[in-house]
Amino acid sequence: MKQKNKEYIAIPACLKVESGALSKIGTYLKDSGIKNAVIFFGNGLIELFGTQVMKSLGDAGIEVLEYQESDSVRLEDITALAFSLPNQTQAVIGLGGGKVIDAAKYCGFLRKLPFISIPTSASSDGFSSASASLLIDGKRNSVPARMPYGIIADTAVIKNAPKQFLFSGIGDMVSKITALYDWQFEEDNGYAEVNDFAMMIAKKAVNSFVRTPFSDISDNLFLKELLDSLAMSGVANEIAGSSAPTSGSEHLISHALDKFLKTPQLHGIQVGVATYLMSLVQDHRYKRVRAIFTDTGFFDYVQTLSLQAADYERAIDLAPSVKPFRHTYLHLEEYRKKAKELLHEDETLKRIFHL
Repeated sequence: MKQKNKEYIAIPACLKVESGALSKIGTYLKDSGIKNAVIFFGNGLIELFGTQVMKSLGDAGIEVLEYQESDSVRLEDITALAFSLPNQTQAVIGLGGGKVIDAAKYCGFLRKLPFISIPTSASSDGFSSASASLLIDGKRNSVPARMPYGIIADTAVIKNAPKQFLFSGIGDMVSKITALYDWQFEEDNGYAEVNDFAMMIAKKAVNSFVRTPFSDISDNLFLKELLDSLAMSGVANEIAGSSAPTSGSEHLISHALDKFLKTPQLHGIQVGVATYLMSLVQDHRYKRVRAIFTDTGFFDYVQTLSLQAADYERAIDLAPSVKPFRHTYLHLEEYRKKAKELLHEDETLKRIFHL
């Protein structure tokens, strides 16, 4: 499937990743010309951050038209919410984890309003992407939206999020290694046209991240590098006009798991495990992937989750049907067979699945 290069790309007009960013939200938005907004908080976050955020906006002369907590990503709920927003709304702010970010992002998309993304964890690149993960007929689906107008991430807040969210973000970030190799594979086989600039941005993002020195994954430098790299990934997708630079066969496995597991793991956890598997299938940078997942403690964490190899085998078989228009390694039977064999042969995977 050939795709022309885009002549126009949208990038965030405001990108702030620093400690104490929450207390400066008002200043950032005032500089962007925003005078009023609605805010959606994740569950329990009004109590934690509401006073600080409202004061920052009030001090900057920005009126909060409405604010509420939201945890639904049902398409019907978000559509109703979007069209109940006050007519004078100039921007939609989402503050919290993946659910409220996706909900606020899609509300902004439906109403053609700027969306301000304020993640409180670094669990995936969803806070910077032009898509939203919504529940449609009870199943998670990725739907088109728009790049955030602004991204404001407070590293002091993200540092205090539960560790599993950081592991999830690490898994999602490292997945760009296998995703980019799948994209090149598609072009080599006549199924896609790689955008060289998008490829470069995505490569720079993941390579910068995996080479970042750290003693602990809560180090300020490590956190900032993770967030910056995840934000760059969203820009790579915008340039490409698709998610191909950051989502390949490893994401198809995760999406397949979402379709049949009663309680899926965090997106980046599933993606991370599938990334290591696919790096072995592709015979591409698997030593680097194994090293970063070992050194960060990602593998130690996933060993505690009682993951089932049979679920991943089923997901591997389902993967091509998730995006039949793609042509990743898993769209070929020989590589699906190899992936299923590796689940039971690779020593690291055997430890993860307790085989």
